[in-house]
Amino acid sequence: HRSLQVGTVAWADMTHVDRAVTVADRGFRAWQATSPNERADHLDNAADLFESERAALMTLCVREAGKTLPDALAEVREAVDYCRYYASLARRQLQASQSLVGPSGESNQLRLHGRGVFACVSPWNFPLAIYLGQIAAALAAGNSVIAKPAEQTPLIAGHALGLLHQAGIPTDVLHLLPGDGSIGARLVAHPDIAGVVFTGATDTAKAIQRSLADKSGPIVPLIAETGGQNAMIIDSSALAEQVVADALQSAFNSAGQRCSALRVLFIQDDVASRILEMLRGAMAELSIGDPAILSTDVGPVIDTDAQLALRKHAIFLSANGTMIYRCDLPGATDVGTYFPPQMFEIESLSLLKNEVFGPILHVIRFAANKLDNVIAAINATGYGLTLGIHSRIEETIEYITRRVRVGNVYVNRNMIGAVVGVQPFGGEGLSGTGPKAGGPNYLQHLCTERTVSNNIAAVGGNPDLLSMID
Repeated sequence: HRSLQVGTVAWADMTHVDRAVTVADRGFRAWQATSPNERADHLDNAADLFESERAALMTLCVREAGKTLPDALAEVREAVDYCRYYASLARRQLQASQSLVGPSGESNQLRLHGRGVFACVSPWNFPLAIYLGQIAAALAAGNSVIAKPAEQTPLIAGHALGLLHQAGIPTDVLHLLPGDGSIGARLVAHPDIAGVVFTGATDTAKAIQRSLADKSGPIVPLIAETGGQNAMIIDSSALAEQVVADALQSAFNSAGQRCSALRVLFIQDDVASRILEMLRGAMAELSIGDPAILSTDVGPVIDTDAQLALRKHAIFLSANGTMIYRCDLPGATDVGTYFPPQMFEIESLSLLKNEVFGPILHVIRFAANKLDNVIAAINATGYGLTLGIHSRIEETIEYITRRVRVGNVYVNRNMIGAVVGVQPFGGEGLSGTGPKAGGPNYLQHLCTERTVSNNIAAVGGNPDLLSMID
């Protein structure tokens, strides 16, 4: 595999940033004047093209991002869903103004408009779905877009952007700036950027927030979706077989490289030994290797930096926790950035200072009368993205969901793979600003609101009163 080259990319420089913003700002005016229905039609066209290019897009997801074939297929489907969903929202929410109730003789209308040039900064772990979700929403809302993809996955971004142009999105409205973090920093700091959508690390989101605050001119909104110290709580009533299947998927699908992935498993000590023994057996059956092989369960992590960080954390856990199980790596994985899924028992959640982005599962036992301590520990992390609950006691489920401050709670199922329009996704606290991606309120946060109040009595009275007489 050493000699295989996926493709080539020409990195943007600082002059490209300035030029793209200038052109996108000019393109915004005509794009905003385009009807929401027409903008939505272009996104539906794009969805059709993504479906027709499914094999090519999947291949890029496997070869450039190391995704397994099932994950690559899900990635294309989610990208298509984002395009169609935001197109549908644009037709429903943006096409007509909203009439507001007011005094007789006065008309009050509320309408949503695009803000201007949006910077969309997307991650490598969902290089097609999140990338397309950000772009599709901003375009549907009437904004022009400059997309800055992760530097690990520019080929996927480039192919997808070409399809968007082919679908009818004007080239002066949608731009691509592949490059490292310095390109993203220059982009979000540009004085003519009207909004930023970001998915990635919490520290980067805070840096963007500071950059936007330091800019002169208009106050610029930031929509950020970041990571999480995601937990799953298992009580003694849970169905063990379901727990094992859901925990395995949540922790190790996509090599644990999902922002929603399970990081910490809280198990009531009455059932911990049995469930952990079952988890060990299930982990032993995981197939680790080439993501292009259909039978592979776990592929490589994204790059050598990620691999090294996981190795360092595993060494830390060996000194501060107890190894429960580590998968064996087959010989073929000596080429590539593979990291074996593993599970450690630790004493306290406070041992984990930051999110660990990869296939390491931390296990903490708790006594039945200490559920409040578990909830307090989860809330104390400051993160609030996903939470899993496995219990067959409705009172317990309700008790936990009312007290834990997280954006997405999953009960008696896995905690990954949120479906656009069905499970709107996004956290709170250190896990993001909201609104939820793939949810009914998302487009409105990419728009500016304008109202027009008209004293219609000044030109002859209220025609609605005449209709009442009829």
